[in-house]
Amino acid sequence: MQAAAPRKSLSVGLGTLLLAALLLAAVVLGTGLGSVTIPPGEVLGALWRGVTRQALEGNDVIVWQIRLPRVVMGALVGASLSVCGGAFQGVFRNPLADPYLLGVASGSALGATVAIVAGWPRALIPVSALLAALAAVACTLWLAREGRRFPPTRLILAGVVVGSVLSAATTALILRGEDRARQVLAYTLGDLGFSGWRDVLTVLPYAALGCGALLLLARALDTLQLGELTARSLGVPVERLRLIAVIAASLATAGAVAYVGVIGFVGLIVPHMIRLAFGPGHRTLLPLSALLGGALLVGADLLARTTPLSQVGIVTTLLGGPFFLWLLRKERHD
Repeated sequence: MQAAAPRKSLSVGLGTLLLAALLLAAVVLGTGLGSVTIPPGEVLGALWRGVTRQALEGNDVIVWQIRLPRVVMGALVGASLSVCGGAFQGVFRNPLADPYLLGVASGSALGATVAIVAGWPRALIPVSALLAALAAVACTLWLAREGRRFPPTRLILAGVVVGSVLSAATTALILRGEDRARQVLAYTLGDLGFSGWRDVLTVLPYAALGCGALLLLARALDTLQLGELTARSLGVPVERLRLIAVIAASLATAGAVAYVGVIGFVGLIVPHMIRLAFGPGHRTLLPLSALLGGALLVGADLLARTTPLSQVGIVTTLLGGPFFLWLLRKERHD
């Protein structure tokens, strides 16, 4: 038993290095490829000149002002959705849980649709989406509350109901504003194309607060996997843990989808991939999910803008759907 621990530690350390290298490669490729191809060495040079505040010229301007904000946003959103998905799967002890479980996606879509159909300025669309997403989660928590408790089953059912009602309202608004339906559809399929540095800096606090809180809760989430009674006997405040985790994950998810739209499957499949490779411990699962999720979404966005697929949400669904079906089949045969 004592000899097994170093091997596990080494594998996690090696996995961290590999995933960090994968994320860096995705960032370099995502920044370099496009209508104008910039070699990786030149991309790295441009990044260095920007970080050291040297004068930017030529392709450096393309890297820093056009492509890098989009790539950084993709990495940030992918990391946020993956961490939140892994945390939700732990909180609800349900492998099918994802960051949109409590109505965040439906609320965000409704808020964005209201702003688009009403013809509000583009700058107000993510604000409307963010407020509606947080309102949807608040409504779910209110409906699921049972005294001071938030039973997992009631939370899931309330989330399904709230999501269904908000989706119906979104559909009704789309039908009334058919001339703007394409813009709404593009939002619901996810789009990183309009991301700028201001958007990145706006999303960053939500991601940092939400994901940071979840990383601090990792040890408690591990204890929760032993069952609620066991966790309580070990001194874990289960209800408080569940509420804090839900609020933190919803905050990070709402901030992400408000600015890039609803991107499916990332928060569902990435934690599964990490769990298969490194085990279920959340102190490993959550940070490694952030690395893989960031790399995956940057790569998916690269495919979206260099192929006819066009929307990053289409790419993640085409990649994530078959993987999840394979996973279900694998578990059935195990």
